[in-house]
Amino acid sequence: MTYTPLKFRPGINRDITPNANEGGWIDCDKVRFRQGFPETIGGWEKVSPNAFLGTCRALHSWVALDNSRYLGVGTHLKYYILEGQDYYDITPIRATTSAGDVTFAATNGSTTITATDTGHGAAVGDFVTFSGAVSLGGTVTASVLNAEHQITATLTGDTYTFEVADAATGSDTGNGGASVVGAYQATTGLESVAFGNGWGAGVWEADGTNPGGSTRGWNDSADTTVASEQLRTWSHDNYGEDLFFCARNSGVYYWDKTSTLASRAVALSSLSGANLAPTIARIVMVSSRDRHALAFGCDPEDNIGTQDPLLIRFSDQENIAEWETRPDTTAGSLRISSGSEIIAAVRTRQQILVLTDISAHVLQYLGAPFTFGVTEISSAVTALSPNCAVAAGDAVYWMGDGVFYMYNGTVRQIPCTVLSYVFDDFNEVQKNKVACGHNPTHSEIWWFYPSSGSTANNRYVVYNYLERLWYYGAMERSAWEQAGVFLNDIAAGLDNYLYYHEVGLNDGSENPAVGISAYIESAPVDMESGDRYLFADRVIPDVTFRDSTGTPAGTLTIKAKDWPGGGYIANEEANGVTQSASVPVEKYTREQYIRIRGRAMAMRFESDQYNTGWRLGIPRVNVRPDGRA
Repeated sequence: MTYTPLKFRPGINRDITPNANEGGWIDCDKVRFRQGFPETIGGWEKVSPNAFLGTCRALHSWVALDNSRYLGVGTHLKYYILEGQDYYDITPIRATTSAGDVTFAATNGSTTITATDTGHGAAVGDFVTFSGAVSLGGTVTASVLNAEHQITATLTGDTYTFEVADAATGSDTGNGGASVVGAYQATTGLESVAFGNGWGAGVWEADGTNPGGSTRGWNDSADTTVASEQLRTWSHDNYGEDLFFCARNSGVYYWDKTSTLASRAVALSSLSGANLAPTIARIVMVSSRDRHALAFGCDPEDNIGTQDPLLIRFSDQENIAEWETRPDTTAGSLRISSGSEIIAAVRTRQQILVLTDISAHVLQYLGAPFTFGVTEISSAVTALSPNCAVAAGDAVYWMGDGVFYMYNGTVRQIPCTVLSYVFDDFNEVQKNKVACGHNPTHSEIWWFYPSSGSTANNRYVVYNYLERLWYYGAMERSAWEQAGVFLNDIAAGLDNYLYYHEVGLNDGSENPAVGISAYIESAPVDMESGDRYLFADRVIPDVTFRDSTGTPAGTLTIKAKDWPGGGYIANEEANGVTQSASVPVEKYTREQYIRIRGRAMAMRFESDQYNTGWRLGIPRVNVRPDGRA
């Protein structure tokens, strides 16, 4: 009797063939490695039973002076502050009409209301709140009109429509009265990247050949489609106990905590004493060491309203309203020297890493007279999205175009054993949705990204920077905030809920919660030298069901293979020998009997049981020679 230990190298490797990866792991989901051995990740549960509107693209937590804990939640439709379990809508108002500027019209039997407001400037999906309206005469009462509505269609520059719950009747002949006031919220953004069409769109070769495969000459129809950067993302930071934030390539806003959660944010330029404050930016941040507000990819002070995608401006120290460069202020500006746009900016303990589309730069506080200085530290690097980078201590990790990077004084590529797996099945069009998060408890950097068959983030890849390992899985998350202000990491689901992670052992997105479906599978391992068949008849599992309750269990499967390029060998039912053997493993399982024959064997362990978490050690299989080929 010879027991062969099934010990595998830690981490997942998908960038070599399974045969070359003998003794390694090749596939997994909802599994991480600790001290070289695989175990299930923790579960998740809802932060609040309440849902928010839109797809969340950014999260930011902070603590007020009265110890209130806040979480900023930016979606493609709204900006909220979460306190406790309640979402407070602080989306800024971009315009408010005078009384009587808005009138309404209803059609008998229809739930669609047409609003008329000359030069309203609204777009489909925008929100408007009416006040001062009176009943139209039937089911469209004052209480129905005097509420928040989402615009469903813009008929002209002066008219748009919205929906109400109950269809109008023949009595709804009024226009809402002469006191109607409309308050239009900041224009909403897109949930997904939009496309542009026409001649000149996309890249064309000198011979008129489109890289996508089509050919077009002069006078041919313009059928090229390319992605444009219109995805709504947010950046935000706390200025003391207040909130400083912006919608990417849109307005710059400020929320004052003293105005209470019932008040909306306002344009930064509208603050008392505001002077040449930026009105449009790609990213905003606060340099916490020296208390300067920073705006990246913003409008210059001599041309307010016109965006420069490479410009960095900073406010006067301790004065977020003052942005004019003068001898009596520390406000000023710098311009990145390379690239065409700023993609991301990440604050570390000592400096700020600024990533453009082709380069990396460091922004540092210098003090008087220059205040800040910027230095290029690397060229020919890429960054996929505004949220593709995260700091872990003094290091920054980010996802580039087909490569992963880190910066800890120098920029370098991170060797990755799942690189092809990730980027060969990646939706390049939706790359701006990539979201990165730091799980400090487990020394992990998580990236959530869309696979080629999805327009939303449906996969994740993890780099364990302590053990320098990679693993991956499937999960729908669009934003992440690491533990700190809150006890657990928080992530945004695509179902309009936020989730605490590493809580319990179950999937709390279901009601009631269900067990997490987790598995890990190895590459085939040659039995002896691989030149003979071996017969296995017994397996001794080595599984610990950590923190599990009830009667936790999983399934251990041993698979046999004949040739490296072939599939798992066919069943030999007459002899009771199979291509694979799956056996249940419970808390007190000592051994299980199997019958399997082949030159190489692989192992898989999986579970989906409620309240079950496991850690896999070194199972052993009893094997004996069973003849040569």
